[in-house]
Amino acid sequence: MKSSKHMSNAKAGVIPQHVAIIMDGNGRWAKARFLPRTAGHAQGVKTVRKVIESCVRSGVRYLTLFAFSSENWQRPQEEVGVLMDLFVQALEKEVKKLNEQGVRLRVIGERSRFSTKLIERIEQAERVTQHNDRLHLTIAASYGGRWDIVQAMHALLQARPDLAQSVQDLTEADIAQHLSMAWAPDPDLFIRTGGEQRVSNFLIWQQAYSELYFTDRFWPEFDENDFQAALAWYQNRERRFGKISEQLTKLEPKEPTAC
Repeated sequence: MKSSKHMSNAKAGVIPQHVAIIMDGNGRWAKARFLPRTAGHAQGVKTVRKVIESCVRSGVRYLTLFAFSSENWQRPQEEVGVLMDLFVQALEKEVKKLNEQGVRLRVIGERSRFSTKLIERIEQAERVTQHNDRLHLTIAASYGGRWDIVQAMHALLQARPDLAQSVQDLTEADIAQHLSMAWAPDPDLFIRTGGEQRVSNFLIWQQAYSELYFTDRFWPEFDENDFQAALAWYQNRERRFGKISEQLTKLEPKEPTAC
């Protein structure tokens, strides 16, 4: 895990600083309505808008969405093509509004398999929103947690070739600073829609101490009430980071006494 500065204090407030979401169930939502799977993905884009707006209203500072995994390239070529087209369209339509809302957009993942057009749209969106700080929105696309750790090790050894000869000096902090999301705190709250209960190779380093919230709601039907329910559930969690409850109680500030 990263150094303590990347972790929220266990009693630092009721709103998670960083929410990470696996947006699952698009295809099953569409199938239940006798629609093509691609219709579910299109509807899912609308949910993304709602969740971004809810994060801004609630005070969440970092939102990371798992849009397309390294493994998703194995899906039928037609579906992959539609997903890439939706990605381009969303970037073209949404960036102006994101910028007006003070949202900074970043995309993490292995971009080499993307089309030139998509890469250009990503770079343009990141450039336009780079000075925003109200909400840091990250889209994980062509991303895998294991890939992230491997690329971090590659980058680290390029920057510090001496470590190859002194592996005992390698620390978690050395690796963490080269991960795709080194700029962000680790996720406080992880949400997965669609009924599955696994993290599916998503931010596996960063989620070492995330609170894991699973819901049966498909992503296209996930709404403001569902998001607020996840935040309410998080409020009742005690985040100990390896400590015991009594230790956390001792760390709580005492009420000032009257003179």
